[in-house]
Amino acid sequence: MDVQRLSIRGRILEPEHPALQDALAGVYETPERPRCLCVPGGVEMYVAFHRRYLAKRMPDTGNQHHPACPSFEPSPQQSGLGELVGYAVLESAGAVELRVDFAWSRQTGGRAPGGRPDDDPSEIEAPRRRMSLRALTHFLFERAGFNRWSPAMAGKRSQGVLHKYLLRAAEQVMAKGVALGERLYVPEPFNEATHAEAAQRRRERLGVLRPHDGVAPLAMALAEFKAAEACPSGYRIWLKHMPDAPLLASATTWERIARTFAAVLEARDADYGQRVRVLMTALIRARREHTYEIDTATLLLASDQWIPVEGVHELPLLQALINAGRYFFKPLRYDARCAAAFANALLLDAGAVPLPLHVYSPFMTPRERAAKAATLRAAGGGWVWSTDEPMPALPPATPRRT
Repeated sequence: MDVQRLSIRGRILEPEHPALQDALAGVYETPERPRCLCVPGGVEMYVAFHRRYLAKRMPDTGNQHHPACPSFEPSPQQSGLGELVGYAVLESAGAVELRVDFAWSRQTGGRAPGGRPDDDPSEIEAPRRRMSLRALTHFLFERAGFNRWSPAMAGKRSQGVLHKYLLRAAEQVMAKGVALGERLYVPEPFNEATHAEAAQRRRERLGVLRPHDGVAPLAMALAEFKAAEACPSGYRIWLKHMPDAPLLASATTWERIARTFAAVLEARDADYGQRVRVLMTALIRARREHTYEIDTATLLLASDQWIPVEGVHELPLLQALINAGRYFFKPLRYDARCAAAFANALLLDAGAVPLPLHVYSPFMTPRERAAKAATLRAAGGGWVWSTDEPMPALPPATPRRT
């Protein structure tokens, strides 16, 4: 069931029905709610307006929908999101507040503004869980739907799609009091004929980086990493679809990044047979006018289809699922200490509940192997593939509901 059916005031409508917008408008800002009919009795939705009326999933109801439903979302406990919901991720009727562990500005001297001397506290704050830059990247990819796959997505995940949906995912999201949509930059697809206009739009969006009152604001750039090139002042960091605007980094900064994420960078040279993407999310500031410098950065792996992964060992499973025309969800790590505790994929087309698929690699650490074994024991077993052996047959798909 790729097509969602909604019950609105007794009428059953699908997304492309010409009467849907009027029907949603009729219950917008009223106590009445549409119901998604993916399961018997339906699941309550709410109506939002952004450019057009939309029926959206109520908070904490994603796992009440059928796995085949576009509004389905696994329980947060099946990924690293579970550790953050209610603490660092607070959602209410479509609006999301995120608590992050980084500042959105620096004093021109380099220190984050607003601090107090440790010996003169004005209050004591209870410790709060906060999201790292990596977790925020995972949040955006999940909110944009890039860790979910259906056969209809084949051949449609381009840079233009990435740009559109990541920016849309940042809408109505506040991070430490800042509207994320105003600070996120994702490159437009490069086109020789239109690159001057795209570059001007980039300069306008990154105009937020202009310092003021002794404060240097930060923005967040998210793109596929291309290369690092040594230069007299340190390094130029090149991102795909930004051939005219490198990010600058001191030698110390880039060497720390390269050392910390050595395994991620080396994965691009893996003898896998298909493209492995390296994503960079960087907090950037203006070194000078229209010159962008990395303040903080994280690197992540993704498949050729922009699905975030923890390592190359997950890619053959995801590709086998894509080749077989399966529907699946990729749980993301966020800030969890060990990604091996989660399924490597959740099949969405094998029944009324998502079916976990697990992968063992000979290169897993003892801690990772123990976490994976504990997860399987708690579930009473399941589908498991050890990558040093042939992949077992995938669980069969159940007929799609219509």
